[in-house]
Amino acid sequence: MTTPTTTNVAQGDAHVGVQAQAIHGDVYYQLPPDASPKERFRTGVKYLDARMPGRARELIEEAVARGYETDEVRFHWLLALLSGRTLRQLGSEDLITLSTICGRITRVHGRGEWTAGLRSVLRLLNSVNTADSELVVKELDELGPRQRDKILDHLGVLLEGPLEDQLWHRSVERARAGRMARDRAARVSLFFQPVPAGPRGPEVRPASISVAEWLRLGVAGALCVLAAGYAGWLLLRRGEPSALLAYLVVVAATVALLVGGADWHFQRERLRALDERFAPPRQRRTPPAGGFARKVDRLFDRYFGRYVPRGTGRSEWLKGTAGIRRHLRDELVEAYREQRVDADRIAWLVRHLVSDVRQGWEKDTLTAYRAELRTPVATRALCLVALIAIVAGSLRVVPAAVAVAPFGGAVSILVTVVAGVIGTRAWLRVTTERRRARADEIECARQRAARQSAYERWQKTLSRRPSDAEMAFWLECDRKLLVDEAMRQYRLRPSQVIAHAFIEAPASSYKRARIPRGPWRYSRYRLLLFLLTDDGVRQVDIDLDFEGGGWRGTQRLNYRFDAVAAVRIHGIAARHQTFELTLVNGAPIDVRVTESMDEGIQPGEDLRTLSEATLDASGLAHTLDLLEGIAAEGKQWIHHQHGRTKDRLDELAATLSGLID
Repeated sequence: MTTPTTTNVAQGDAHVGVQAQAIHGDVYYQLPPDASPKERFRTGVKYLDARMPGRARELIEEAVARGYETDEVRFHWLLALLSGRTLRQLGSEDLITLSTICGRITRVHGRGEWTAGLRSVLRLLNSVNTADSELVVKELDELGPRQRDKILDHLGVLLEGPLEDQLWHRSVERARAGRMARDRAARVSLFFQPVPAGPRGPEVRPASISVAEWLRLGVAGALCVLAAGYAGWLLLRRGEPSALLAYLVVVAATVALLVGGADWHFQRERLRALDERFAPPRQRRTPPAGGFARKVDRLFDRYFGRYVPRGTGRSEWLKGTAGIRRHLRDELVEAYREQRVDADRIAWLVRHLVSDVRQGWEKDTLTAYRAELRTPVATRALCLVALIAIVAGSLRVVPAAVAVAPFGGAVSILVTVVAGVIGTRAWLRVTTERRRARADEIECARQRAARQSAYERWQKTLSRRPSDAEMAFWLECDRKLLVDEAMRQYRLRPSQVIAHAFIEAPASSYKRARIPRGPWRYSRYRLLLFLLTDDGVRQVDIDLDFEGGGWRGTQRLNYRFDAVAAVRIHGIAARHQTFELTLVNGAPIDVRVTESMDEGIQPGEDLRTLSEATLDASGLAHTLDLLEGIAAEGKQWIHHQHGRTKDRLDELAATLSGLID
């Protein structure tokens, strides 16, 4: 079998909706303008590991042109040139480059691991014109795991001779072992998570006490003290011990009432304010679609609908938490709205808050503050006793003061009462507001600490986010297993398949993410797999849940080579492109190719670079070469392509024999 793994990014005729997108990562692919040849080579290897052989080849050739050339460089240079293709698919320029690379090699007899890897690649190339498959297999088995795995990953579809079945099955076994390796099930979803915004708590509203309130408290308090002091002086003049004792009882009871009353009033007001958070929200105007507030609404709706407490019905849960949900939503909108933060970057915080509410619901601690703020019986009793003492004492103090000075005593008592009432009300408002501010600071500090801990836990979880190369490896494993499954469904042996190619598209609903200068990776794909055989083309439509690791076939279609009437691409690569495959007796197969690259452009990036990265990772050029060749020449394309490459391969064989014999 000749089975080149060539794919392109495409979109079907169904509407595609982005559920979420993220751009994260560091300078993994970034290369400074003054990079050394070795740095260029290392970056080229990163691109190769991420299945972008075109860009990898460019950087490796730049490194070679600047004088950096070793067996490791030549090994990766050959992989970048041949990755995912058969020798028969190489064009004239590719074959010239292949001959050039081999011509720069003198002898390959060293013991280094990369020298051994290079020798194995050359042996594979030479096996096209030899029957010595046992030596090729032996050398491959003796390689180090890095070199052997790279060869199987990139050259598993290279040959058409006796080694093709062995290499393909080894490549499939590696894909089967690697498909869910490195904890893929738990880590893939992390790739689609955005860089989280830092935790923010609600702003503590400072104690708001107006100047008028302070003046009212000061003036009323001063008048009350002066008037009460004058009344006390009158009683002192009268010299009656019982009246003086009653006066002292009234003063002491007033102080006790002010202290206990302040506690009682604060606890009552605090309880009322906290209860308002759970009150059913008032109807508000729906925020604009697509805005930050609307996105935060959707996050709260999603996670409150998902995190339903055990033993509680969904409707009961949503109804019982409507008020706190609105309160938390308003708090986050206020905290993050003006900071140009995308709503998806605070999804972690929404999850934390919803989980906290659910935990409180399950433990019945959501309203635990009511018990904490319940005024103690002792405080209520103190206030009641103090009030009784004030009334009883006043019945003895007032007549005694008026008896000493009828006018002055009456005025002092009246001023004391009026100023005392006004001053007490001002005192309660001032002390309650100041205590409210202190309580808010304590609560906000607790919330900030809890959110910081949640943020650090989420950051620790995100530290396990897979690299772009790992995402590419898992996707390639899925592709190979899909090809193998399709061949088994069609009862085809590897040697009966001339080539295969993929059309690759995001599904109708998906998440996507990339790292700077990297291609978009999707959580769900729609794949069109083409198997080319002597009898024609087998096409399989597949829905791939890349995040979940499952897939299902949706359609199978068979047609002859001469049924392919045309293959074309419409649109601009950096914008939207459409792939169209037209059959002679059938409706065109239209798929959307490459999405717009405008969104999320990072500093140092440009549309052309991102477009090339996406197309390189998808293998669009190889796919088009294959399908356009069939559309132009039909089945004769296979024979013509063989003839076009035979002479070059014969010349290459002579060169290779001298290097590895």
